[in-house]
Amino acid sequence: MEKLQNDLSVVERTADVLQSSATRRKFLRNAGLTTAAGVAILAVGCKKNESVAPAAGTVDLGSGDVGILNYAYALEQLEAAFYVQAVSTPYTGMSAAELSILTDIRDHEVIHREFFKAALGMNAIQGLDVDFSKIDFTSRASVLGTAKVFEDTGVAAYNGAGKLIKDPGYLLLAGKIVSVEARHASTIRDLLQPLSTSFAGDDIIDNNGLDGAKMPSEILAAVQPFVKTKLSGANLPTA
Repeated sequence: MEKLQNDLSVVERTADVLQSSATRRKFLRNAGLTTAAGVAILAVGCKKNESVAPAAGTVDLGSGDVGILNYAYALEQLEAAFYVQAVSTPYTGMSAAELSILTDIRDHEVIHREFFKAALGMNAIQGLDVDFSKIDFTSRASVLGTAKVFEDTGVAAYNGAGKLIKDPGYLLLAGKIVSVEARHASTIRDLLQPLSTSFAGDDIIDNNGLDGAKMPSEILAAVQPFVKTKLSGANLPTA
């Protein structure tokens, strides 16, 4: 009970800080805060699982549901760091509306990151060292293009991880988070191609109207170039 109260205290403090900042788009803000609260309440019960010791200099995400939560935590760290940078150093010609949107998304990713960290507690992996050297943060095309990749990757990652989660509470949580990530993805796509159908393009939606899903091994390989810290998902469940 004390652990749960401590985690909820972190939730409340972080939410207060974020809500006291610049004006937010309500629909995005509410989605982000709801997801964050779910993280703190549901993930507090995580228990440490045994895992194979990682190679020197490599961070092992762990096994079981804890490993999947750490996998999500790693992705949220990456996205949060990206949007913090994008908002801190606006690209040339960024409009007030674009800054507002990116700030909303930044706040959601920071919330997700901090609540995974608080909920996992001692089971959480370390803070990751990111590498954005290939991103030109002065270029709108570079920033929004990278955002598109990160958001599409995030949606595919949560979709792929769903079947690997054993605890139904965590599965519910993943469903809430992926819906927020999908909102982000569609918003970024609309910024790149306004009033088009790119928000749900054929490159991400199949003939059955379903979004794509990728396994952790595929996602980790895709994001590793943006993370200096070597990540290992060798102990993550595969079925």
